Amino acid sequence: MEDATNAIHDDGVSADTMIAKLHASRSGLDSVLRSSTELDVAISGFDGRLSLRLAAISAIYDAVAPLHSQAVAAQALRTRIDRAVSPALALLRGFSLVRSLQRRLLRLSPSAADPRRLVAYVDCVDSLHDAVAGVAAECEPAVQRLQEAVEFLSRTKATDRLRLHRLSEALAALQALYEDEVDAMRYEGPLDEALLLLQHECESLLLQLKHHAFGESEGLDLIPEATDGSDLPRLGSSLQIEALRRIAQTLAANDCLDIAIDIFVTVRYRRAAQALMRLKPEYLRTYAPEDMDATEWEAVEAAITLWIQHLELAVRMLFAAEKRLCHDVLGGLMGGAVWPECLAKIADRIMAVFFCFGEGVARSSKQPQKLFKLLDMFDALDRMWPDLAAVFDGEAGGGVRARFRELQKLVVHAAATAFWEFGLRIEGLQDSAPPPADGSVPKVVRYAVHYLKCLATAAYAGPMGRVLRTERTWKPELPSRPPEADGDDEGLLGDAVRSILEALQRNVEAQRSRYGKKDRVLPHVMATNAYWYVYMRTRGTEVAKLVGEDTMKARYKSAAEQAAFAYQEAAWGPLVKLLEWNEAAGTARATTEEFTRGFDDNLRKHKSVYRIRDADLREQIGEAVAKAVVPAYTAFLHANAGATDGRAFPPSDSIRGLILQLFDAGGEEGRREAEGQRSSKGERVSNRSRAEGSWSSEAPSRRKSQQNK
Repeated sequence: MEDATNAIHDDGVSADTMIAKLHASRSGLDSVLRSSTELDVAISGFDGRLSLRLAAISAIYDAVAPLHSQAVAAQALRTRIDRAVSPALALLRGFSLVRSLQRRLLRLSPSAADPRRLVAYVDCVDSLHDAVAGVAAECEPAVQRLQEAVEFLSRTKATDRLRLHRLSEALAALQALYEDEVDAMRYEGPLDEALLLLQHECESLLLQLKHHAFGESEGLDLIPEATDGSDLPRLGSSLQIEALRRIAQTLAANDCLDIAIDIFVTVRYRRAAQALMRLKPEYLRTYAPEDMDATEWEAVEAAITLWIQHLELAVRMLFAAEKRLCHDVLGGLMGGAVWPECLAKIADRIMAVFFCFGEGVARSSKQPQKLFKLLDMFDALDRMWPDLAAVFDGEAGGGVRARFRELQKLVVHAAATAFWEFGLRIEGLQDSAPPPADGSVPKVVRYAVHYLKCLATAAYAGPMGRVLRTERTWKPELPSRPPEADGDDEGLLGDAVRSILEALQRNVEAQRSRYGKKDRVLPHVMATNAYWYVYMRTRGTEVAKLVGEDTMKARYKSAAEQAAFAYQEAAWGPLVKLLEWNEAAGTARATTEEFTRGFDDNLRKHKSVYRIRDADLREQIGEAVAKAVVPAYTAFLHANAGATDGRAFPPSDSIRGLILQLFDAGGEEGRREAEGQRSSKGERVSNRSRAEGSWSSEAPSRRKSQQNK
């Protein structure tokens, strides 16, 4: 019950509170309504005043609208005028700059003797060229914009006729200036005169760049062994090169590239030719290719030596320097495509003269004595090839490289042909040359041995081996060798020398058979001399190393011993047999007399007919003859001591003394000749060949450089 009373009491309190809130809300709404009514009255008053002001603004706008239209038109006119005037102003500034640079150019005085002043002059020419180019580029837009402005003013009538007329006159003057004055500035006047002056100074400066190392003899001592592309010889100072480079670029920028190239090529060709002419290469004019065979070979040999030196000098120094000059001066033109062509034009005619001489030598008759100079040429060309390929690289140098390679092929063919011609001539002499009448060493043997010894020296063995290897690659029909020996130049040369020695041996045997039956001793004397000469003169030399010491000993020393035994049998065997077959007492006197006559006849023939010039060989033969004859003679005398009718015959010691004296064994004459032979071994090859004689008209010669070594 109490709880219910409390609940009713709480409900009463809540209702009172709610009623209080409602009264407060009603009071607020009444206040808002009163404020809205007052605001509405105020707005109605402001609306009336605003309507009056808007009407006034509308009247003002109607009054100002024409002025706004005029302002818009004025802005458009200003834009048109600005578009026309701005290029014209820039053009006037360009004309002013051109006039200023022209006056400055006239004040400068360039000289090739002062590269700094010349570079400054080129700078001014470049600035004038750029200014003229700028004026030329600005004229047409300026005329076009001004013409647009005139047309706009005429169409819109935005100005009076007088001003429009003046503007039209200005347009006409500007058009005339564009058509006449700009071309005159580009192709006439100070700029054109400056370009002509630069051409003259370029030529003068190029003429100053000389090859000072080229003297009559001093240049030959300065030939480098090889050139490196990064270390090419240089002509001129850095200032001179810079001046030439700037001039070339300026001429090219002014449509004078062809003129610049022509000046460069003409002047540098002249300087290169003059440098070579200081070496006095008269042989290039004297020995025409078609007359090479009619010229004495000694003169051609001297010319070839000079040709090699001059060609090396041209490739490694002259054209290497010209290449660097071409690159430094013309390298920036047309992306680097100009300078290699210029170098080729400078070198073509000069190199053609060198090639013509070398081709004439290679195409002349392939006589054996020419081999050594042909090998000199081959070796020099082989050494020069890397340098030439480096100097004349690229497509522009292809012509020079191709002709150089063709010359190498011609020289290889000529050298190989001359060598094999040597063997063929030895074979051909078997039936033509008469054998020596005194049994001495045939000239062909002396010449062939000397020839092969020269060929086997360090100066010629390497080049000859390379020639034979190259020839083998060209001619697969040549006799095959083991695969592992294909690249062995020394083995190829050894085979070739062996074939020549075999031909020489066949020649000796052929001559041996042509003596006939009239004299049975002389063929063996000749064969002994010949084979002994071959063996002794090649023993311990490069020839023996190539062929083999054992081979030389087995073939030629054995042949000499066999021939010496045959000689002993033919010359002294009958006397020995006479003594051995006639030991009966009744025939002792007759036998002794017959022996004496035969012995005296042998002494006479050996003194007048038979010639054994080698002292060592004479000594050995003398000892062998004494061992064969003296014991038989001694035994015969002992066996017939009482059957000689009291006549005195030469004692054994006398016979031995006569035999040894005949062969100068241990005698003063033998020693003198032996000493003479030993001293002559160190004599120069060319002198030895002349002293010994030659079966051809010439003797091979060594290069001086190898002799000095």
